[in-house]
Amino acid sequence: MASAHALNLPPVADLLDTVRVVALPMRVKFRGVTVRETAIFRGPAGWGEFGPFPEYGDVEAAQWLRAGLETAWRGFPDPVRSTIPVNATVPAVPASRVAEVLAGYGGAVPAVKIKVAERGQSLADDVARVTAVRDLLPDARLRVDANMGWGDDEAVAALTELAAFDLEYAEQPVAGIAGLAEVRGRLRDKNIDLKIAADESVRKAEDPLAVARAGAADLIIVKVAPLGGVRRALGIVRDAGLPAVVSSAIDSSVGIRAGVALAAALPELPYACGLGTLSLMEADVTREPLKPQDGFIPVRDVAVDQDLVAEFAVTGERRDWWLDRIRRTHAVLAR
Repeated sequence: MASAHALNLPPVADLLDTVRVVALPMRVKFRGVTVRETAIFRGPAGWGEFGPFPEYGDVEAAQWLRAGLETAWRGFPDPVRSTIPVNATVPAVPASRVAEVLAGYGGAVPAVKIKVAERGQSLADDVARVTAVRDLLPDARLRVDANMGWGDDEAVAALTELAAFDLEYAEQPVAGIAGLAEVRGRLRDKNIDLKIAADESVRKAEDPLAVARAGAADLIIVKVAPLGGVRRALGIVRDAGLPAVVSSAIDSSVGIRAGVALAAALPELPYACGLGTLSLMEADVTREPLKPQDGFIPVRDVAVDQDLVAEFAVTGERRDWWLDRIRRTHAVLAR
């Protein structure tokens, strides 16, 4: 782990002085979340975000703090493009709600990521949801995300059926690198040409490059916060030698800005990115959210609005919980 000096780690008191904790309501439930709690803070380079999900331990959450500190204290690498293509995201909603979700993305939608393998749902539910998207957007590229929700046999059976929709790729159909390699190999044995993308096997792995060395995926999903910042994510993509899709973690526009910076700095960007999740939210910390229009997000900075921060402020015990979490994760980075 890098030293506090190498990280240019600010004193925790300086960090806590600027922390604002907010609770942002969602338009639809996503990842089981209906209200997104997150913290933002300000440094010399601007605003950063710290929003690891509540169940994450301090060591894992420390990477999210590292990423937010990079944004606020160091800023971003120079971009090589001025706009970022983005996909729409359809949560595990009933097929009847797909049109409502897609309406939030406005204008042209070049690609759609569709959640599948939701606990309590069936493959028939997944097929109905994907069918609804295809009917509404016949020309969009479709990809599915199982979030490790299937076993190996389930994944092969489900993806054999879903491949009929000419999917761009399937994201993390099973848990673990060995499972990804198994599913990928079995699909090829059946002459099903469906790319496999690794997400959790990159961002939750002790070694994010292991999936590439194992030949277990055709592309990788990279997220700034879990990987510890834009520059670390750029290094992982470079060393993996695989195409990358930049995605978000239900961030406010502050966190989305970091994802946009990563996508803007990548030498190649062959796929639309998963940075359009603000379209799933009812509120933000800025009057001009980084939402896609006509399938693109511009590379620009975010002006945090203090009135909105006050409107959605978290107070009392929940705020204290977040501040204590920041103290603990700061201590992890200072080791």
